[in-house]
Amino acid sequence: MRFFYANGGGDCYVLSVGKVGSDLDANDVTGAIDLLKKEAEPTMLVIPDVVEFSLDEAYSIQGYMINHCGAEMPSRVAILDIPNGYNEPEDNPTASVDVFRDRVSGTVQKSNSYAAAYYPWLHTTVYQSADVSYKNLIEDSYANVATLLTTEFTDPVKGISVDHANAISSFTNKGMSDDGKLTIDEADAALQNLSKQYPILLGKVKRQLNLMAPSAAMAGIYTAVDNADGVWKAPANVAVQNVTAPAVKINNDMQENLNVPLNGKSVCAIRFFKGMGNMVWGARTLDGNSNDWRYVNVRRTLIFLEQSIKEAAKTYVFAPNDANTWVTVKSMISNFLTGVWKQGGLVGPKPADAYSVSVGLGTTMTNEDIQLGIMRVMVKVAVSHPAEFIEITFQQQMQKA
Repeated sequence: MRFFYANGGGDCYVLSVGKVGSDLDANDVTGAIDLLKKEAEPTMLVIPDVVEFSLDEAYSIQGYMINHCGAEMPSRVAILDIPNGYNEPEDNPTASVDVFRDRVSGTVQKSNSYAAAYYPWLHTTVYQSADVSYKNLIEDSYANVATLLTTEFTDPVKGISVDHANAISSFTNKGMSDDGKLTIDEADAALQNLSKQYPILLGKVKRQLNLMAPSAAMAGIYTAVDNADGVWKAPANVAVQNVTAPAVKINNDMQENLNVPLNGKSVCAIRFFKGMGNMVWGARTLDGNSNDWRYVNVRRTLIFLEQSIKEAAKTYVFAPNDANTWVTVKSMISNFLTGVWKQGGLVGPKPADAYSVSVGLGTTMTNEDIQLGIMRVMVKVAVSHPAEFIEITFQQQMQKA
């Protein structure tokens, strides 16, 4: 959550599937995703903890996320992480990406355009030294900590002092020193000042905690870009905040493989550039071979337009399904799209080149449609280039006679 808000995050829904440190159950996660079918507001689906599952479970959950967004709730997109995307073998620096591409996909190809994946993991500054203590260690390791400290504080001639021994004993005596005078919290604070090895140990723990998958930060960046420039602006060429370095250094050859693979499953890179910082350097969906849906901002723009138009059209559900209503609906949609065009969301030298709206008998509807109380509207918009139109078609059930 800190990573999300540090990068511009705003309002969000948080679904808990268990306590921190408890055993994770993939079924609990997919069950939580199902609950979102009842919520229309969320526009992004992000599960940073998916990388904590076994690989089989992680890939299964990610496929479930894609299907949820692409088939069941096409009003949102999934932001995905690459499991194990931080420690690559030298002979295959994108091994985790290759496995991800083989294992993760929507049930139908079209659903892949509702997901974007980001790589690699990031070294962050989310956790500070004050946030790290013995509480970040598993209890099974307390005995090893005690052994480490005993070795450090034991003098070959004099042995170990009583004070040091009591402080160390709190790690092996259920949180209380042998003399009953020192709690493990007090011992932790004292040892961070007295010991050389203990702060080093906690420093390594902090570094591990600060190694994070990027999806939470990307959700924040999506939000920040939406608020500043609009959903049609690609969430790329943006610096990721609270990051010291990507876990894997990406060069131009690796970037090409990530961006334009043969199977179309593009993965967005996060790279360090001198003088710029750690930058989001990709904006493609997992449907990279599609001319229409390869860019995440195009998919999200169409979601925004379609959902906005559908919501506005609900005003006319109980209006007569006749020419007067059709003219009003067409005018309402045209005014909305003109506003989007003026903001730069649609491309074209004039509104007529940026969009078209059709509704009426003989154009989008038949007499049978009217008798059944169905109003069909066709909207075409130019999102990427003036000559490239993407068509939105929807129907609305009107009041029946």
